[in-house]
Amino acid sequence: MVSGLINENPIIYPKKERRLRTDTSITDELTPEPIDQLEIFDILSSSNIKDPEHPNTLEDLRVVTEDSVEVDDENSYVRVTFTPTVEHCSMATVIGLCVRVKLLRSLPSRYKIDIRVAPGSHATEDALNKQLNDKERVAAALENPNLVEMVDECLPSEE
Repeated sequence: MVSGLINENPIIYPKKERRLRTDTSITDELTPEPIDQLEIFDILSSSNIKDPEHPNTLEDLRVVTEDSVEVDDENSYVRVTFTPTVEHCSMATVIGLCVRVKLLRSLPSRYKIDIRVAPGSHATEDALNKQLNDKERVAAALENPNLVEMVDECLPSEE
């Protein structure tokens, strides 16, 4: 993790009670099941993505919440809006990259993934949003061994 913490004492929130799925209909095994907001949040929260500066998860810090996830399954579109713990968080790009990588690894390739910083939550919000959603910049970031190492440290190994 990083030395010289930006936010030395972040607020740790209790985990919210999970909404239960209400649709228990069974379809044939050839029909793909729709992906919804709860499923995307489950992917992000159950994977225990760690904050780059702290041993806490993004869910613990409410950087990512169920309400911050939008899904349009019909159009294969997912948007996750995250809220850094401080408005000058230097790790916001890494956090966004971790969320993007987790979703890229978990969702079918037909999905367009849009990662955003919550409006008004970061000093360089527009630049971050542009950077996190530019295919070439993301590809270049994922070729940088130091950045990949940071992302891998935040994402628990898949077993």
